[in-house]
Amino acid sequence: MMENKLYVSSSPHIRSNNSTRRIMLDVIIALAPTSVAACVIFGFRAAVLIAVCVATCVLLEFLARKVMKRESTVGDLSAVVTGLLLALNLPVDINPLIAMFGCLIAIVVVKQMFGGIGMNFVNPALAARIVLLVSFPSAMMHWVTVKGAPAKAVIDATTSATPLAAEKGTYSYVDLLIGRCGGSIGEVCAIALIIGGIYLVIRRVISPIIPCVYLATAGVMSLIFGLNPVFQVLAGGMLLGAIFMATDYTTSPVTNWGKVIYAAGCGLLTMLLRTYSNMPEGVSFSILLMNILVPLIERMTAPRTLGFVKKAKGEKK
Repeated sequence: MMENKLYVSSSPHIRSNNSTRRIMLDVIIALAPTSVAACVIFGFRAAVLIAVCVATCVLLEFLARKVMKRESTVGDLSAVVTGLLLALNLPVDINPLIAMFGCLIAIVVVKQMFGGIGMNFVNPALAARIVLLVSFPSAMMHWVTVKGAPAKAVIDATTSATPLAAEKGTYSYVDLLIGRCGGSIGEVCAIALIIGGIYLVIRRVISPIIPCVYLATAGVMSLIFGLNPVFQVLAGGMLLGAIFMATDYTTSPVTNWGKVIYAAGCGLLTMLLRTYSNMPEGVSFSILLMNILVPLIERMTAPRTLGFVKKAKGEKK
């Protein structure tokens, strides 16, 4: 007779002590180096932009849940992460009202109107950035000159070109690594983003499959298109997108092969948009398009049911 009793229960059978709040806190910690670097590179205005976006997202989530008569989810810190990611995807001198409008799109429209965390089919911060890019193109592509930026990259006394839009050879690898270039406040310092990515992998918050396959695919496509793969990976928002956007739990596949297909699609689309579209950057649009394809990818890569019997050739179904 067995000494231990066996209990029958429904799935899931594999459980973790990690909570949504713990995971979001890890993401915030991983984004801390990038946020600090943004404040150092761009000054006090970057800190104000981050504070405005985070505070607005938290407030909108609280009000939205209140109006919809749902339990408050402010405590899970997901709204803080959304606000932080949106801020890091914006130019430092953007009008705060435009940034707050982006927060409204991310929290109310993309997240809460689809049921809240875990229900949205695209990344809220990315969707908000694309809406702002389409609605306010001039404000979203006005890059402030940072201290120490190469003279060839400076357009006038206040603006500069991003590495992807600048003349070839304008920026060195060192410029891209430490943030001596134009761009959104969270995409310019590659070292800070890499540190955050390593932290998330060590903490097992994200799988390295998506960022590694994304960056590797983009590198291979760069070689095919005759571009510098190292420059393409370090420049623009590719690291920010591959590490923090494409790995979003809700909008990325759960199967390993699904992650590979999804990440490869992101890398391929990014390089196609960078090379052949009329915009220098393509990360946001590529991830958004692949977010939409995630249900199909998961259906294609779903594991076979346990006990599946392969039918003999010619046997009727």
